[in-house]
Amino acid sequence: MKPIRLIRGFLTVGIWTLLSRVMGFARDIFIAARLGDGPMAEAFVVAFSLPNMFRRFFAEGAFNMAFVPMFSKKLEGGDDPQSFARDAFSGLAGILIALTVVAQIFMPWLVWAMASGFVGDERFDLATDYGRIVFPYILLISLAALLSGVLNATGRFAAAAAAPVLLNIVLVAVMSLAVWAGWDFGTALSYGVPVAGVLQLALVWWAAAKAGFRIIPRWPVLTPDLRRLAVIAAPAALAGGVLQVNLLVGRQVASQTTEGAIQYLNLADRLYQLPLGVVAIAIGVVLLPDLSRRLQAGDAKGGQYALNRAAEFALVLTIPAAAALMLIAQPIVSVLYGRGAFDAEAVHNTALATAVYGAGLPAFVLQKVLQPLFYARHDTKSPFRYALIAMVINAAVAIGLAATLGFLAAALATTLAGWAMVVLLWRGSRSMGPEAEVDAQLKRRALRIVLASAVMGAALAAMAWLLGPALLAPGLRYLALLALVMVGIVTYFAAAQALGAISLGELRKQLKRG
Repeated sequence: MKPIRLIRGFLTVGIWTLLSRVMGFARDIFIAARLGDGPMAEAFVVAFSLPNMFRRFFAEGAFNMAFVPMFSKKLEGGDDPQSFARDAFSGLAGILIALTVVAQIFMPWLVWAMASGFVGDERFDLATDYGRIVFPYILLISLAALLSGVLNATGRFAAAAAAPVLLNIVLVAVMSLAVWAGWDFGTALSYGVPVAGVLQLALVWWAAAKAGFRIIPRWPVLTPDLRRLAVIAAPAALAGGVLQVNLLVGRQVASQTTEGAIQYLNLADRLYQLPLGVVAIAIGVVLLPDLSRRLQAGDAKGGQYALNRAAEFALVLTIPAAAALMLIAQPIVSVLYGRGAFDAEAVHNTALATAVYGAGLPAFVLQKVLQPLFYARHDTKSPFRYALIAMVINAAVAIGLAATLGFLAAALATTLAGWAMVVLLWRGSRSMGPEAEVDAQLKRRALRIVLASAVMGAALAAMAWLLGPALLAPGLRYLALLALVMVGIVTYFAAAQALGAISLGELRKQLKRG
């Protein structure tokens, strides 16, 4: 990928991811209004988190972090990437079919591991039933993720980035149909998940075939390339397992503190995942194959450019987003979720969690910038060691402060562990080549981005105070929140342009030349 097209790649993935997250908000608003923070809502959250947990472990974690660099290098060297992709697809499918069968049998134990506080009430049985319905999604979405890796390595980002939109479209449609037809809401929602998975897999398979990679699975065969893939993936798999332990600890703490806490953390997670997804996913998708190809070609200067522009892109969008989530969490949560069964107490608790997660947003994104430096070199052991340290920090904070902070201890633990991971990744990358070095442009602009975000924060705080009553008025609150957001956006970009944190003219040139 030419350096000038790097930002265009980020924006292509980011825009599709933004659309997916907006549809995800529509889904969550629908669920919150219909189910509030009650038993059915918490049961579905836990059930749906099971395939997503394993998906991060297999698809977006271990497997893809090892697969994408290997596939990119085979593509660069013309070393039969088609056969490698087919063998990887077949091997992954075999593993996940077996996992799905085992999960159906042991679903009550999986639910207990996620939320032992459910034992003894209706949430446990509901989560078990919903879990059995949604779990096959792991097979579909993991295979879709592998095909997305194929597309991304070839510089085709649109179809892979668009696929997640289908999940939220299907779930919103299913919920609307359930209301109209009088179906059981939780059950209908659960069946919508695997249906969406089929559509997502079909979309990326078609796109890969159109790109010249028509992947027809066969009986899995352990080839030398797959053995090497397994060796590289194993530490990344363990690192993925460590990250899932962090999630388990958080949910366990939440399930045993405040009733409804799992839903509060889930909705807060959705809010900070909007900027996180738009920026971090875009960076991860574009940067890893790009760095892998540059290392293969010995292009250290191009690698440094790619890494620094990715970091700059991350800071430009996530520093102001973090400030906004911390400063105006209450009006955001109130306007988006405060209706129907989701009462004022639920809004307040979700806003607190959102503000805590917001403080960790830059860390979660910077991890996505730094990790490709290791994975592109097939170094999956170092991130695993760092993840172990972050896991200890997460568990110590979540469990140690649960009695004092309640469910907020889980959110604080996630944030602190995220920053610890960034520090460790940064220190570990210092011994790498010139592509890991910070260039003059990033050093110059980073401080200016922080200053522009501070200006925006002051404007947001003042505007939130002025709009206070309007943000609570039925009907008017939507316009008031829109005005608040627009003030933040305009103030930030005006300050950033004036301070030299960004150059809108430079961005326009990059997009035109991309």
